[in-house]
Formats: sequence, C-alpha cells, structure tokens
Amino acid sequence: MLDPDHQQLAANAIAHEARMAGAAIQAAAAAHERPSAIYRPAVSMDGDKWCALYGDNLQDGVAGFGDSPAQAMEAFDAAWFAKLPAWRAA
Repeated sequence: MLDPDHQQLAANAIAHEARMAGAAIQAAAAAHERPSAIYRPAVSMDGDKWCALYGDNLQDGVAGFGDSPAQAMEAFDAAWFAKLPAWRAA
C-alpha cells in the first residue's frame, strides 16, 4: 500500500496522462475534419511547387500551393475557407 504522498503522486500522474490522451484524441479528430482530409484534393507538381487541387481546373476549383505536399494541403485548407474577392463575387 502506498503512503498518502505516493498515492497523490500516482493520482496526479494518471490524471496528467488522461489529459494528454484526451488532447491527442482531439488533435486526431481535428485532423480528420480538415477540408483536405474530407475532400481529398489531387496532389501534383505545378512548376516548382506542389499543388493540391479540388475541381477540374484552377479557375473553377479550390487550390493550395506549397514547397511540400503537406504545405500545399495546409494552403488548400486555408483557401477552402477564404471568401471570394469583391470583384469576383459580383
């Protein structure tokens, strides 16, 4: 049997690990909710950049560019939520 001090240390360690596991689960869930995970854009090279494209072309689709596929996907996620410029929305 542990003395009260060791019991408290053990309880704190368990609580810490539970918080860390909860944070990891939330991070994994958030990653699966990203537009790039849901819509799975095509990833290809475009010149010297990677391109993540959802749609038939750059004019009609949503695209993100980056130095790596991961950066292109991050840019795609940002573009997914970006509003149209005022001149284009009219």
